Amino acid sequence: MPVIIALWCVAALFALACLGVVTARWRAGTALVYGGCLATSALAFSIALGHLIAGGANSTLVLPLGLPWVGSHFRVDLLAAFFLAVVNLGAGVASCYAIGHGRHEAAPQRVLPFYPAFLAAMNLVILADDAFTFLLSWEFMSLSSWALVMAHHREADNARAGYVYLVMASFGTLALLLAFGLLAGPEGGYAFAAIRADHHPEAIAALVLALVLLGAGSKAGLVPLHVWLPLAHPAAPSHVSALLSGVMTKVAIYGFVRIVFDLLGEPSWWAGMVVLVLAAATALLGVLHALMQTDLKRLLAYSTVENVGIIFIGLGLALAFRANGMSGAAALAFTAALFHVLNHSLFKSLLFFGAGAVLTATGERDMDRLGGLIHRMPWASFAFLVGCAAISALPPLNGFVSEWLTFQAILLSPALPQWGLKILTAAVGAVLALSAALVAAAFVRAFGITFLGRPRSPVAAAATEADRFSLAAMLFLAVLCLLSGILPGYVIDALGPLTESVVAGRLPLQASVPWLAIVPVSESRSSYDGMLVFVFIALSALLSATAIHRLASRALRRAPAWDCGYPDPSPLTQYSAGSFAQPLRRVFGTIVFRARERVEMPPPGDAGPAVLRVDLHDLVWEWLYAPIARAVNVAADRLNHLQFLTIRRYLSLVFLALIALLLVSALWL
Repeated sequence: MPVIIALWCVAALFALACLGVVTARWRAGTALVYGGCLATSALAFSIALGHLIAGGANSTLVLPLGLPWVGSHFRVDLLAAFFLAVVNLGAGVASCYAIGHGRHEAAPQRVLPFYPAFLAAMNLVILADDAFTFLLSWEFMSLSSWALVMAHHREADNARAGYVYLVMASFGTLALLLAFGLLAGPEGGYAFAAIRADHHPEAIAALVLALVLLGAGSKAGLVPLHVWLPLAHPAAPSHVSALLSGVMTKVAIYGFVRIVFDLLGEPSWWAGMVVLVLAAATALLGVLHALMQTDLKRLLAYSTVENVGIIFIGLGLALAFRANGMSGAAALAFTAALFHVLNHSLFKSLLFFGAGAVLTATGERDMDRLGGLIHRMPWASFAFLVGCAAISALPPLNGFVSEWLTFQAILLSPALPQWGLKILTAAVGAVLALSAALVAAAFVRAFGITFLGRPRSPVAAAATEADRFSLAAMLFLAVLCLLSGILPGYVIDALGPLTESVVAGRLPLQASVPWLAIVPVSESRSSYDGMLVFVFIALSALLSATAIHRLASRALRRAPAWDCGYPDPSPLTQYSAGSFAQPLRRVFGTIVFRARERVEMPPPGDAGPAVLRVDLHDLVWEWLYAPIARAVNVAADRLNHLQFLTIRRYLSLVFLALIALLLVSALWL
């Protein structure tokens, strides 16, 4: 049974965590633990993928653990199988990358014990089939990932990143606990089967939706709950950052889908509006923040926020279509969301691996201290370029297909009966188009400043290529980005039984469409052929290169690098990350970031350089979280005197608390 094999894989990961405690200081300990994680994740991935493709029946198991008389329920259905495949694919590739990258880890004893435990916890969240097991696994996932974020706690700002992450994780768990309490009701039916069979009033459903958006949204990175991502992702080791961004956020999305689409019952049309508003704000603010960053890993973290917004746009559309009985349109939107879940896991893991290779080779994350790495790290540069093109939704790579499917779902929105949804969906489509354009600008900037031009620092000039395990992981993901982009029909067909089980509809079979094209709606309305686009691009590039080499002169000519007409060889005269983003910063920054530019000119006769200073503000943090933090500090100071009371006063407080509890119990009963 798939669920039994999956649980054995979880047990193996916990055993590897124990092994990591013992072997952390051994030279072979890194390869042993990460190699075991690779093998275990590969087995779990193959089982989940086989169950998904075969459209197998639900596989369940109950163990005598957890709550008394309830036990721990585990289940592998099609939804769980898809997310298990995504989680273990990302975990397996990250483990391969870590075999090489982990050799450079300064404190392996802080990473090796928690890394397999983190993988096991993510698998357990997806396997859980009751509220207690789900929440216990969710909290263990948060704690193990927090330990990984704190692995380099002595570096600047890492302790703050771990603190913010832990607070947001605890807040999310509390919200999910309340949501499951409402779903279970007075009878306390915590098994998902009992929750699924129960009828939930509309007021309860609305409150549960809000709590799930808070709980799962805080872990996924929905605005304004995203503040931990740009702090935690740069703090963690690079292979852990890839898991946090490319995998753990998908576990959070699984939690949202499991509760809202499965356990909560039939949705109301307004639920789609709520999700769409949050999703559009998340996509736009995420990419605008990414454009302003000079830290490569912070840029990727904010890009994750943007992609989570795209996924939730698909989920919001699916809710709206499903509430109005439009099963075909709901299937298209849901397929687009799930396809982007897979795609984002692939290209974002690839990009974090590339950033990790750059960090290992140079010790730098600041793009303004990099440059010219394409000559010293050609294979890593090529893989990172593929990831940049994929996340920018350029055909024929996979990011284009899922975003194109999302746009196709948006184009079906005029058939919705509610005018509010019609107008909102059109606005969301415009925001999605703007976000797609800004993402392309952000990653042209990221690749150009990091890998092209001349080295901006001695460490960039002395960089060397990544190790073979890291390159193997990156190139493998690059190939998957291409294959899922030119053969999307097979992915859509594999998702067909899943979409039918969740939204009662599926897309037509795509494998039978000629020339490997996809036709999600109808031939007269929309179609896309990734293979044809790939062949056209390949032939055009080949013909252009052949013509240039045959017709141009073969003489080798060398000249100084052109630098705006000046022969200054200094790399400081190149475009910087800040100057590249300046036009967009002046358009959006004054509103979104309250950006202020100050030029400090030296006085006459002073040969010192002029200095441009740019002040950016995170308005979400300053307007929402900073006041809450100040209020908590004030309340803590006011309540601090309670720890200095006399015994008599302590006993009086205990007596008053007991009386209050008895009154509440009497009124409740």
